[in-house]
Amino acid sequence: MPETVDLTANDAPELTELYEAYEWWADRDVDGVYSCLEETDVAVGVRTGDRLVAAARVITDYRYYAMVYDVVVASDRRGEGIGATLMEGVVDHPGLTELPRLALLCRRGLVPYYESVGFELFDPEIEVPEGDTEELVRMTCEFGDEAPIDE
Repeated sequence: MPETVDLTANDAPELTELYEAYEWWADRDVDGVYSCLEETDVAVGVRTGDRLVAAARVITDYRYYAMVYDVVVASDRRGEGIGATLMEGVVDHPGLTELPRLALLCRRGLVPYYESVGFELFDPEIEVPEGDTEELVRMTCEFGDEAPIDE
């Protein structure tokens, strides 16, 4: 029977193993995941027996915002409801239930799944103080050696 648990930094080796199945997380190692879990507000996992089979992290201010990251289910356990158990554990996690909403980013192909566990597409247009509406866009800023430098 799957059991939802809070993850700690000590779960880093198992979580790193889950990440290894996905190319986009290829840069993650145990030390990095350990540090990440130490600094993560909420980390939820699903265990079957002594095996970690799913996990998600949530960054939050516990008042206005909470963003779900790194949702992962072991490839050999998909289709068994493990993901639904995981997301239920996230949504019902103490400290998050008083928030107005949880947010996440996902691939378009996963929208039906997240809708099935209670998430809705976010309306990309918002009213602005000037009295009009504007579309929201996602923006990122990457850091590292390749960052441009103004001269």
